[in-house]
Amino acid sequence: MHSHCALYRLAIWTLLLIIGGSIPTAGTATAGEPIAYRLKWLINASTAGDVVARQQGFFERAGLEVEVKAGGPERDAIRELELGYAQFGVASADQVIRALAKGASVVVVAQLFQVNPLQWIYRAADFSLTKVEDLAGHTVGITYGGNDETIMRALLASAGMDAGQVKLASVRYDYTPFFQKQVAVWPVYRNTQGIFLADKLKAGGETVAFFDPSRYGVRFVANSVVTSRKMLDQHPETVLQFTRALLDGWQAAMDPANEEATITAVAEHDRDTADEVMRRQLAVTRQMIQPDPSIPIGHIDTAAWQQTETIMLNQKLIDKPVSVISRLHPQSGS
Repeated sequence: MHSHCALYRLAIWTLLLIIGGSIPTAGTATAGEPIAYRLKWLINASTAGDVVARQQGFFERAGLEVEVKAGGPERDAIRELELGYAQFGVASADQVIRALAKGASVVVVAQLFQVNPLQWIYRAADFSLTKVEDLAGHTVGITYGGNDETIMRALLASAGMDAGQVKLASVRYDYTPFFQKQVAVWPVYRNTQGIFLADKLKAGGETVAFFDPSRYGVRFVANSVVTSRKMLDQHPETVLQFTRALLDGWQAAMDPANEEATITAVAEHDRDTADEVMRRQLAVTRQMIQPDPSIPIGHIDTAAWQQTETIMLNQKLIDKPVSVISRLHPQSGS
């Protein structure tokens, strides 16, 4: 009796293994199946290409059914890849590197921003920042534990300065300390918050300038497109088709000739931003997505990725190297 049961169970397990080989595993997708694409943040000018790729049919023409999901502070695209809730996502380089350090199996297929939009705003009439050393003596805002802290410390180290030569002040979403000049140099996303703050100060007769870390040698990689190693290995054609369609969408969104259509697409999700403000946000975003027309949108800047990992190692944000370069898998055209 027991031997018959054992044989029966063995037969069932064998059948399940055979059938299981043809069943898509969580986190991957085969041709014709819906694809979930989790963004890093809420939909605004910084995600224009993602929205255009979906709403203007770039994914559909590639034979893909894609749901573009807004991100936010409670969302983690890499975690969703691991759990099988999404097949593609957007993450910054530090998120990728931290995940790799924890054993995640994630790969990068395209880099959306060639210039990191995270910069610092200051009043141009009060002083000028033309080199890192000019920060000495000023109160500089940072978000402790955030990318801006990592970047600022890397900048200071590159100039042979220490944190004692500037006054680092913890900041949040309340801009009052900047408006009241308690913090002179304030971290912003240049293409969104930077526009908002510049408008506020302009209304009061003040002009602003921006301190861009990339101009002083610190190229900390921002938003990039990620997927799982399993997805890349099992469905390379889907990864290629998705990436091509997405980057075609970004190409269209960044074309000034398509500006009105792009604003309309983004405005369906971002109803709080006036069209004229979004127009200026897109103008700055273009400069960050494709600052050099000879370099295609989506290009992966290998040297910048290596520098980002080195910065994180130097600041002990990761315990050991993760060989992030080996996880960069640009698709054709990226």
